[in-house]
Amino acid sequence: MLSSSFVACTYVQVSKLRGLGRALVCALWIAALGVGAASNASATDGADALATRTVERSFADARIDLQNAIVNQGLTIDFNGKIGDMLKRTGKDVGATGDLYTDAEYFTFCSSRLSRRMMDADPENMGLCPYVMFVYERVDATGKVTVGYKKLPHRGAEASKMALNEINALLEKILLEATE
Repeated sequence: MLSSSFVACTYVQVSKLRGLGRALVCALWIAALGVGAASNASATDGADALATRTVERSFADARIDLQNAIVNQGLTIDFNGKIGDMLKRTGKDVGATGDLYTDAEYFTFCSSRLSRRMMDADPENMGLCPYVMFVYERVDATGKVTVGYKKLPHRGAEASKMALNEINALLEKILLEATE
C-alpha cells in the first residue's frame, strides 16, 4: 500500500525538512492515507473503514488518554502527526475559507508480535503497517472530541484474516480504554 511505503521512505527524512517542503510531504502522506482508507472501505464490503467514539472532554485530556491507552498495551508510538496544525498553516495556500478542527492529531505504531503474525500469513500485509489512531476536536463541536482508528481489512487466506482480526481487536481495546 502506498501510504506505508511512503511512511517508511520518509519517516527519517521528514524530520530534516522545513517549511513548505515538510508541509508538502505531510500533505502527500495524508493523501496516501486517504487512498488507503478508500481501499480499506472497499475491502470491508462497504463497511465504514473507521471506528470512532466521541467523548465530552478537553482535546488535551483526550489526546493524553489515547497516548496512554496505546502505551498501556506495551506499544511504542512511532510518530505523532499534527494534522490540525498543518491544515491551519497551509489553509491560505490552498484557498481554505476556515478551520475544520480546533486540534487534530494522529499516532502511528505497530505491535511487533501481531505485525509479524500478519506478515507471516501474507507478506503483502506489510502495506497495512503502521496502525493509525487519531483524535480531533471540530471547530463546530467544541468540547466534543472524536477518537478513532483505521480498521484493517479482512483480506487473504484464513491465517491472514485471523491475524488482522487480532490487530483490529487490539485497536478497539485501545479505543475503548482511551474513551472510558
